[in-house]
Amino acid sequence: MANGKITKRSVDGWIAQRYEGFVWDDGIKGFGARFSKTGAVSYILQFRMGGREAVTRRHTIGSHGSPWTPVTAREEAVRLSLLIGQGIDPVEADKQRRREAVDLAFSNYADKFAKSCVRKGWSGLVERSLRIHVKPVLGKKPLPTIRRHDIVAVFDRMPTPQAANRRNVFAVLRRLFRWAVSRGDIERSPMEGMEAPPPVKARDRWLSDRELASVWHQSFHTHRLFGAIIRLLIVTGQRREEVTSLSWQELDREKRMWTLPGERSKNGEPNSVPLNALAISVLDEVANTHAWPGRGRVFFTSSGAKFTAFSKGKTKLDELIAADEGGLLTPWRLHDLRRTLATGFQRLGVRFEVTEAVLNHLGGSRSGIAGIYQRYNWEQEKVEALEMWNVHIVSLLSEVPAKSIDAKQSPTRL
Repeated sequence: MANGKITKRSVDGWIAQRYEGFVWDDGIKGFGARFSKTGAVSYILQFRMGGREAVTRRHTIGSHGSPWTPVTAREEAVRLSLLIGQGIDPVEADKQRRREAVDLAFSNYADKFAKSCVRKGWSGLVERSLRIHVKPVLGKKPLPTIRRHDIVAVFDRMPTPQAANRRNVFAVLRRLFRWAVSRGDIERSPMEGMEAPPPVKARDRWLSDRELASVWHQSFHTHRLFGAIIRLLIVTGQRREEVTSLSWQELDREKRMWTLPGERSKNGEPNSVPLNALAISVLDEVANTHAWPGRGRVFFTSSGAKFTAFSKGKTKLDELIAADEGGLLTPWRLHDLRRTLATGFQRLGVRFEVTEAVLNHLGGSRSGIAGIYQRYNWEQEKVEALEMWNVHIVSLLSEVPAKSIDAKQSPTRL
């Protein structure tokens, strides 16, 4: 063991001598360098926390070479000595800094939080909200350093018209920070006291019989998959993602039944959807045979992937309807087809409980105590309701024929 001023000249000299052991700087207490026979050098700081009776500890500053030179290592030793003088353990501080840079970096932490969300509908919302709206703003910022103004920056970046998305992102972030508090990763949520974005006015758009007929007729002239999905949405009332991800294993042509598994439904609850004649005809058309395949996706592109071009398909559909009707429909969304079925059921006298069962809603008659004790599945009533809906659609299609395009001709691509 040797003592002396640790400088570039002295370090180079000890390396040349193939010195092995420790050299302690005679200027900064505890600052030293460790030399090996191979010429490797590492800078260290030896210290005690709590006085003479405390155990001597040794902290490695780094290996000789960029960025650690005798000058930069000396500066780091001075900084660490100041921390020790303030009662801060530099080893623990370094561990915390490394943890913040990796484990508590927002992007990494957000992924960990998303994996903890197991409910399918919620987990999908969490993943999309974080990926699209939050990570681009917060990036790798350490979780403990995130402040209120950082959260505000997330919402400032979001388009003002996205009122529903703003509430979703707010809910996701609030849950994430509460989760972090419960795990002891942060002391307080930066969202404490923040007001949630105002609620979105519930949509009440549903399509009239004439509008529904126009959508049906013109769907044949969009992409073959998009058109078939639209028609299946109309006749079943199920959610877009549930229809788009449909597999042949879920379908039974003989029993005329679609069994939607809970892991694919938005609320995690399975649903039995009776297939009326129109639904059967749509699926026959997709399969191009009355003998449906036993497995695989129902709706897949030429590459084998799931169909996703809904925005392009909707734009094409609206253009076709506008050309046929002489003007655009009042703005509508694909989800409005689901509300249209529910409204149609009401007009046809279908019981509210049956409508809820067809739509696989857990609200109303299927929520709370009623949902626990009333387990009747309304199977036969669902069959009857969807048959009535089938008759209604066939009737309105004959009453409102397409004006300028033969609905029987081969559909065109987008």
